[in-house]
Parts: sequence; structure tokens; C-alpha cells
Amino acid sequence: MPTNDWWSSLAWAPLSDAMYPHPLAVQAVPQGLQISYPGPVITANQAAIFGHIGGPGSDLILGHAAVESFPTAVVESYSDWFVTTRMQQGPHSLLLTFGHGSPFVYAVCEGGHPAITFTTPPLIEETSPAPHILVVRVHNRRYALVAPSGSTWTGTGTTRLIPETGGKPWFTIAAIPDERPESLQMLLKHAATHVIDSRVEWEYQPAQNQVHTTFTVTTRTWEGNEPSTILCLYPHQWRHTTAALSNLQYASIRGPLKVLQGNSFQTTHRLPPLLPALPLLNDTAREEIVPLLQADLAEAPQLKGDTYWLGKQLGKWATLLPLAEQAGQPQLAAECQRRLRTVLEDFLTAHDASGNVKQPAESLFAWDPNWGSLIGLPASYGSDDQLNDHHFHYGYFLHAAARLSLQDPAWGQRWKQCLMLLVRDIASTDRKDPMFPFLRCFDPYAGHSWASGHARFGDGNNNESSSEAINAWFGILLLGEALQDPDLRSLGAWMLAVESAAIDDYWFDVHDELFPDTYPPAVVTMVWGGKGANGTWFSDNPEEVHGINFLPFTSASLYLGRHPEYPQRNFAALIRENAARDGNDGHRFDRWADLMWMYRAFSDPGDAADLWHQRPADFQPEAGNSRAATFAWISMFQQLGTLNCQASADTPWAATFNQNSTQSRIVWNLTHEPRTIHFSDGQSIDGRSRSFTLNTVP
Repeated sequence: MPTNDWWSSLAWAPLSDAMYPHPLAVQAVPQGLQISYPGPVITANQAAIFGHIGGPGSDLILGHAAVESFPTAVVESYSDWFVTTRMQQGPHSLLLTFGHGSPFVYAVCEGGHPAITFTTPPLIEETSPAPHILVVRVHNRRYALVAPSGSTWTGTGTTRLIPETGGKPWFTIAAIPDERPESLQMLLKHAATHVIDSRVEWEYQPAQNQVHTTFTVTTRTWEGNEPSTILCLYPHQWRHTTAALSNLQYASIRGPLKVLQGNSFQTTHRLPPLLPALPLLNDTAREEIVPLLQADLAEAPQLKGDTYWLGKQLGKWATLLPLAEQAGQPQLAAECQRRLRTVLEDFLTAHDASGNVKQPAESLFAWDPNWGSLIGLPASYGSDDQLNDHHFHYGYFLHAAARLSLQDPAWGQRWKQCLMLLVRDIASTDRKDPMFPFLRCFDPYAGHSWASGHARFGDGNNNESSSEAINAWFGILLLGEALQDPDLRSLGAWMLAVESAAIDDYWFDVHDELFPDTYPPAVVTMVWGGKGANGTWFSDNPEEVHGINFLPFTSASLYLGRHPEYPQRNFAALIRENAARDGNDGHRFDRWADLMWMYRAFSDPGDAADLWHQRPADFQPEAGNSRAATFAWISMFQQLGTLNCQASADTPWAATFNQNSTQSRIVWNLTHEPRTIHFSDGQSIDGRSRSFTLNTVP
């Protein structure tokens, strides 16, 4: 059973909690399916952008004329971004289908007629398109109630409308986004064509360093001869498609959804600049980092623990390992490898040193056949009993395994089968996988991941640390490179490219177009189905509110700066919020100072370097970060300047920087042979094997 989806509460609850298949909001309640279009009533303040479903029955409930109360709503079937639920009592049942990007709720009614109930009698528009269609207005929101041709309506003037369908089982409700007659006509044209399947396919094109995503739905036409439906595209989709879109739009908390008439469309996303490791660019950097590496590795390591906090240590050592190698410190590099091997092999082994099967309290991954999930033990934050945050936790393990596999390909091949279980748990590509659901944590239509396994909240599912999701997809991509597995590489590249585009729009609004004017923060810290929140699960400290979508800083974090004007806006907001909270100038950070300095390097490398050099003597980095990585990151920007993402390369492992009139490019060749890297602006760089090459042009 899929978990970590926008509709997962259907699988966990007898009925469901609120679900948000934008532009609609729905919830299974005893009377049927509550339906709302929140678009016209979206509000915002300092705390959040709100697009709630509303109270019970606030708009309308689609139920069954012969049933007063359904005991359950079960998952009848599902596809890549649609779901069908069955509500049944004896011979009376409703099959209800809804999904991302659809303004329709489709119903198949058995054993009687559908019934639509309201808290107060709705206003029925007099200019009805046909007798079997009613257009109703509820709280200034309009809906088309579309019954089969020949149907007649009873209950007009009351709170319960029933279409007498003459034995025809289908029924459709459509949200109407505006007052234009042509909008209604477009919806009615497609209302009798029901979506019965949805499917996503992707392709990674290494030569262009981009991914193509194809979205296709399959339909059933109940009446007439119209084969196509309406699909509403999110901003991260309509910004990156050449599909012909109509002038019809729906409002949502993600921004305007633009409408396509058809059953398929394609998007193209470029990968952000990536490096497989942080580079040390000159002898001075290689000398200065040595005492920092020694300090980072001086204390006895934590080699036991839950999959999140121990995972963060894995991520730290994976980042330190190539820095130690570049600094000419083989003993420190060997210590990093030892720590990585010890923890990974411990977790990937089911037996202890004596050959006995490990107990659940020990370090291991255990497969749960009931839910089809790999549970890392010891667990934390509901990763076992709620299936929360698996991509956050396991992403650290995959990044660490990729780093070890790059150093020792034989190790990677030996442990590949075990490592693939972690990949399949969070992002299986096989819809017929006998052990795991398809793309558990990644929502291909919404373009981002979900953290909660059950989504049992009034605001739907949520995802807080978008940056830890990127860390997971980076780990998969890098592991694919290390193991020379093109399918694994393609999967990681696709999810990383698409989710980083979604982060640009929904967490950061880098184009300054989507957040309402009444929402003053510069960032949505936590994306929910029904809101975008300015807050975290654990703190209201501005450093943590901003930093939870920065960490972990790795060589994959360059995407945070690919829109150069935004990091300045984000950092300025952080300083204002910090000053208001602490009553100082805002630059003194009591939490995660290293992450704040590293983020500052995107917009002002010199200021970031000053903040680093002025650090207090007792400075401690964030738990998953290190002194050496902080230094390497800031010194890279200080030497090269700010990111320039105008040109792309025929490899993911390249980045371009500008400083005054000087352009610098880093390319990193992971192969064992020299390779020429080509850029879309015509420049090419000969990359040394198994190393990075820095090219600077005045």
C-alpha cells in the first residue's frame, strides 16, 4: 500500500482526513465525500498561506440517496496521482475518483442515486445549460452538478439534491473557477469523460543535463464522444512545458493552476549545478583546512543510534572524506572511511558478529511485509509506526554509501543489493515491485516529496526539510554514478531536477510571483496540502526556521543559489526576524550559525568569510555539519564569486561562477579517463580523470 502520499489518510483512517488534490479539497465523511474549492477564499498572514477545506459540509457533500452514514471509505484503486475510494453499505455504494490537477470529482453510484447535500439550500442558477445539469453557488463558489442526459432533479429549494439517473451509474461534480460562460462550457465538454488511470514516465538526457517528464491519463467516456479531460498544471509544470494551455486558471495555495485540454503533457527541467564533493581550490585552502579536519574528527565517533541522528553523522563524514583526501591527509581520510564502513555494514547486516540474528533494538533495517516498508531501527520521529521521513533518514545512508562506492567500487557492488532496498523503499520505480510501492515518498505530479506516512492532519500531508529530500535524490544520483547504473542515475537526476524546481516555487517563491501580498515572510518553511506554513515542528528560532530548508549543506546544495537575487532576499528577512527576536543587529546567531554563514556566501561571499573568521572560540557547527565543510564552502565562493546558471553542461558535475569580470568553471570528471566537458554556450573544458578541473577566464 502506498504511504507518504497526499491521499494516504484513506489507507490509515476508517474514513479519511482532509486531502488536497489541488485545485480541490476533499474528505471522506460519514455522509459521503465532502468537496470544496478553496481557491476563492485563500488567505494569508505572518503564520501561513491558508487554503483549507472548511468545516464539515461547508460547500457540499456527494453521497448516496439510500445511505445516511457510511462506516468506512476504503482504497479501491490508485494510480500515479489519482485515487478511487469505495464507500459502501450493503448493496449501496459509491466509487469516487479524484486526483491532482483535476477540477472534477467522478462518481459511479450503485444501488440507487447520488445525493448532494448542503448546509443551507444552494442558489441554483436559472440559466442551466441542460435539464440534467445544475449550476449551484455555495459561499460565492460555483459548481456544476453533471448527471447523465435524461436525468431529472428532485429536492430543488432544499439542502438535498438528487438526480434520478434512470439507471445510468455515472455522475460528475466540477468546480467552476470564474463567471465566464466559456469556462463552464469547457468543463461541461469534458465532464462525462472520467479519468481511470494516471501514469508518469521520465527520461534523463545526460548530454543536455535535463530531464523530460511525461504525464498521461487514461479516460473512459460515459456519454458523448469526447475522449479528453482537463488537467491543471502547477507553476513548476507550466513554467517548464511547451504544451498549449487555455486561458482558464484555478487559484491554489501553490499559485495559479493553468488548464490544459487533453490527456497528456510533457515538462523539461534542467538539473541545478552539482559537484560530487566540495573542492579545495588552492594550496592555502588545503593547508588551512587540516586543523579543522583534525578538530572535526578528534572526538570519539557516534557509531550507534537512530537512523536520523546517526544518518546526519554519516552525511558529515561523507562530506569530510574527499576534503581529507584533497588536503593530503590519508590517515584522516581512512578514519572517515572506517566510520562510514562500520555504520553502513552494521545496518546492512542482519546478524551480529557471533552469527546471531540481531534484535530490533540493534542497528538494522527490517522489512515490514504488512506495509511493504523498510524500517530502520532504532527508529525516530515516527519512522517505524507512522512511516515518517524515510527519504530524510535514508538519504544520508545513500549519500554515504555513494561516497564509499566512489572510493571503492568493489565495496559498492558487494553491498548494492542491500542498498537498493533503501532506494526501493523511498522511490521504487517498479509499479509491480512485490516489496515496495511505486515512488513512496515522491509525488510526481506535485513535484516534491511528502514526509508523513499517514497524512492524518486537517491540512493534509506535509514536507518540511525540502533540502533533506534533495540530499536523498543526490545520494541516489551519486550512487548511480559510483555503481555505473544508468537507471539509478536517471531516477536520482529526475527527482532532483523536479523537486529543486518545486522548491524554487513553493518553498522560496524565487520569482516573487506566487506568495500572496498578505504573506510577509520570504520563505514557506513547511509545505502542506492545505497551507504553506512559516514555522517548523520544533522551533520558532529564525535560524532554524530558515535553516531547516538549507541543511545538510553538501556539494549538491548549489541549487539554493541558482537564482542570485533570492538568497539576498531570504538572508535579509532572516536578519530582520533575528533582530526582532533577540534585540540585536540580527547577525549574531545562537543556533546553526555555520549554516547561516554558508547561505550568506550565495549573496555576499566576503561577508560570509568575515562572519566565519569572527566566529567565537567555542563555536560548534550544526550536528550534521563540520568546521572543515563550512570553511571549504565559504572559501570556494570567496575565491570564485557567485553562481551563474545561464549555461548548462553535458554532465551534472559542473558549476559556473562569476566574480566581477572573471568567469570560473569547475568540472568534475568521475570516470577513469580524461573527458572533455561541453557547455551550452560553446565553451569546453578538458576534465582530468577522477578529479575536478578549474577553468578561469578573465
